[in-house]
Amino acid sequence: MGIERELIELLSQVRERSGGVATFRLGSTPTVLVTDPQAVQHVLARHPELYVKRSHRARLLIGDGVLSATGTAWKRQRRLLQSQFTGTGMRRYEQRITEAARTTAGRWDGYARTGQTFDVGQEMRRFALDAIWRSLTGHPLDDETERELAAVESVAAALPTLPTDAADARGAVAADLARIDAVAHRAIEAARGGAAGPDGPGLLRVLIDAAAEHPEYTDPLIRDELVTLLVAGHETTATTLTWLHLLLDRYPAAREEALAAGEEGSAQRRQAIQALVHETLRLYPPAWILPRHASEDDTLAGHAIEAGTDLLVCPYLTHRDPELWPDPEHFDPRRFIAPDGRPTQPGAYFPFGIGPRACLGLQFAVRETTVLLEHLLPVHTPVFHSIPTKAAYGITVRPDGPTPAVLKPPLA
Repeated sequence: MGIERELIELLSQVRERSGGVATFRLGSTPTVLVTDPQAVQHVLARHPELYVKRSHRARLLIGDGVLSATGTAWKRQRRLLQSQFTGTGMRRYEQRITEAARTTAGRWDGYARTGQTFDVGQEMRRFALDAIWRSLTGHPLDDETERELAAVESVAAALPTLPTDAADARGAVAADLARIDAVAHRAIEAARGGAAGPDGPGLLRVLIDAAAEHPEYTDPLIRDELVTLLVAGHETTATTLTWLHLLLDRYPAAREEALAAGEEGSAQRRQAIQALVHETLRLYPPAWILPRHASEDDTLAGHAIEAGTDLLVCPYLTHRDPELWPDPEHFDPRRFIAPDGRPTQPGAYFPFGIGPRACLGLQFAVRETTVLLEHLLPVHTPVFHSIPTKAAYGITVRPDGPTPAVLKPPLA
């Protein structure tokens, strides 16, 4: 059993025994588990200056990117990126996401014609990587870049088992990091040289242009932001889509209900598909655990928190609390459509975090998952040869095994 799986089982026992704010010992260190919605709000949204991030688990991979940055550097980096993932910024990437979805749908049409077995998880990673690569560079994902960027997944999967010593950890994945750095260097140089893609320059150009006003945007920092966006922009989406297909295999009526909600392209169908996505995110939130560190003394839901205390905010457990979510293990997208179908407290549902450090890519992730499902669900139904029986808890919560499938022939 992996260390991370042992941790989630321990945390589940702590919550069941002691409630939504509970002190326990993680090794020799007193740690506070936070799953109560009001306490979640207190820590992440109301007092983020008291409960701070100290280090990101993926720092070896993402360096000083916005996910791991702190203080004024984080504020500056987030301000630059935030405008790219809301409102007008998001519209800039609509066509790129749609083209990535059409490319995937075309591959699935081929699998359906030939009866070829393929891995659903790998297909979802390929789509999500294509969507974020187009958004970053303006170019579709080519086969060579896809092969080289497999190193991102390799490093992410290795993180929980790497040595604690930073130098030893880096040495253990040095070859993969070198491959990632080479891809990033080529992309940065191409963008700097004006090699815009079919849809114009991508987000990478925004980072390069930022150096004119902010000299701290050196090539190493641009590399770190690029890799951060690659990790955050494809791993979480790919994992969510893989879980969703597995859940629809188990609950086929949910797929039929979503398609019956409205005609193709209608607001009703889109809302129903988004409900599929949100219910999947409830069960398997990308940010399944959010470590924080108390910088000052505080009182949290009646519990005295001393400066220096480590806290673990756990969306995975909040989302499975039967007092908040009736029959929480059951996949029921109607929670996100029906009136009073879900709890109203802001801290009851937060798959991407909440507060100032909530994931910037929430709108992007929901949009790309919805667009792909609009293309695939009406036409293709995967029939799995085998289904993973466990989850692997790393940077994300992912299925612990391959997902081989064929596509059911469409109804005549």
